[in-house]
Amino acid sequence: MFESLTEKFSSVFRSLSGRGRITEANVSDAMNDVRKALLDADVNYNVVKQFCKDVRDKAIGAEVIKSLHPGQMMVKIVHDELIRLMGPVDTRIYFVSPGPTVILLAGLQGCGKTTTAAKLGKYLVAKGRNPLLVADDLQRPAAIEQLRILGEQLSVPVYTDESTKDAVKVARDGVKYAKEQGRDVVVIDTAGRLHIDEEMMAQVANVAKAVTPHQIYLVCDSMTGQDAVNSAKEFNERLELDGVILTKLDGDARGGAALSVKAVTSKPIKFIGVGEKLDKLEEFHPDRMASRILGMGDVVTLVEKAQEQFDRDEAEKMQKKMAKGSFGFDDFLKQMQTVKKMGGIKDMLKLLPGLGGQIPDVDLDGQELKQMEAIVYSMTLPERRDPDLIDGSRRRRIAAGCGLQPNDVSTLVKTFKRSRDMMKAVSSGSFGGLKSLFSGGFNMEAMNNAMTHGRKIKQRSKRKRVIKRHGKIKKKK
Repeated sequence: MFESLTEKFSSVFRSLSGRGRITEANVSDAMNDVRKALLDADVNYNVVKQFCKDVRDKAIGAEVIKSLHPGQMMVKIVHDELIRLMGPVDTRIYFVSPGPTVILLAGLQGCGKTTTAAKLGKYLVAKGRNPLLVADDLQRPAAIEQLRILGEQLSVPVYTDESTKDAVKVARDGVKYAKEQGRDVVVIDTAGRLHIDEEMMAQVANVAKAVTPHQIYLVCDSMTGQDAVNSAKEFNERLELDGVILTKLDGDARGGAALSVKAVTSKPIKFIGVGEKLDKLEEFHPDRMASRILGMGDVVTLVEKAQEQFDRDEAEKMQKKMAKGSFGFDDFLKQMQTVKKMGGIKDMLKLLPGLGGQIPDVDLDGQELKQMEAIVYSMTLPERRDPDLIDGSRRRRIAAGCGLQPNDVSTLVKTFKRSRDMMKAVSSGSFGGLKSLFSGGFNMEAMNNAMTHGRKIKQRSKRKRVIKRHGKIKKKK
């Protein structure tokens, strides 16, 4: 998301580099480019106008700190203004006691409201809550069945009543059922239309009046751009929203809705949908989003994802194996599968500072991982533990077992050995540890140096084996 906007911002900041002072002339030139970039991203015109004015007022005459370049000073100013534009946001859901806490989801048809209801259910379960989903979309065919199936996948109960078309009755009975079952949160999925009309507005308003929800969230499709902002404004006038959930931000959304909705409606974005899977719902943090837009990464979100997926004891065992160089193919595969759960290598690298616009269009989420698994599972246990055992005949046997070519096996083995040597160098502290890789942000030069160092370790260990077998090698005179 925001790739185009990030690229354009980076171009603007590069044009300012090398100058010793920010002047009115170069700020005006930069802001013209910023204005075009924001309008291309479908940001509301009035929002763009005010944003550029605020940035210009703060930038003109600002002296550049000795350790910074003008481009970096502008990055800071724009970063601060983006945070102010999208925030502040309190992502917490305030639960009532005694419960249940009632959350009402509204929105147009096709915005992903039903899927978002299920995602919110999964989010609540992860927070230690016991939610109930209420299928109150009685207009769209199969909406009830869709929510029921999603609820089964999550092991979250779904209240349905297909004997009536009265949305108010279903919502009221759903809340009553939640109380009887001891559920502490109710998420109500209401009906939408293809466009805003009086019948839809009246229905959702009547449902809200009947169940008095503690939180009302509007679900908007970010790919509709300013239409999402306009619908948020209309809904807010009738329902008094508590927040907005933007969906489909993982697609080719240009970002206009994310940057406009708070300024236009005064209602914060509470959550963003970044994928179709049920775990792809994230809390919205303006500071993190501003950093992503400007290509500065989002290390905090990366750490939070890692904490969710990595077991601490297991991580310590892996660390010891890396330091000893006993890291095997089974461990390697386990790590890759965990990375996949975190969103894949490409998504992870996008969150690292400086790499936002430099990631090639490849990932390890699909066929590549399946091929890796097939190759590893075709190996014997000794081969998985010690890849040095894999010679030409073994490669051919492994390739035949997984239906691939010997070259595919060779490529994976070489990749694994380089990764293992690099991880050993980093874990042992001989290359300054992880601090060397991530101090001042992730940089590819440090990664390359670590890999080179890993190869040197491999060469030294090979030399030791030769000496052990044949004695000390005499140097040529």
